[in-house]
Amino acid sequence: MFGVKVYGADWCEDTRHARDFLERLGVQYQYVNIEQDESAARWVREHNGGKEQKPTVDIAGQVLSTPTDHELTSALRERGLMA
Repeated sequence: MFGVKVYGADWCEDTRHARDFLERLGVQYQYVNIEQDESAARWVREHNGGKEQKPTVDIAGQVLSTPTDHELTSALRERGLMA
């Protein structure tokens, strides 16, 4: 089971950046392409005031929309998913 889920789209530069950043940190995550999963797209809209913010990242229950590298790092540390 993954503590980190990245919801986004393959074509989205911000999604690719977040995924690359997590991979560089060695953080395992599940990627969900919201263009292929309507229930995931609905979840993203529910957490972003009706908008499909890409990426939306769920880190052990903490939801971040289009997070910066610093926001990702801080959330991972707070949740004990990285040193």
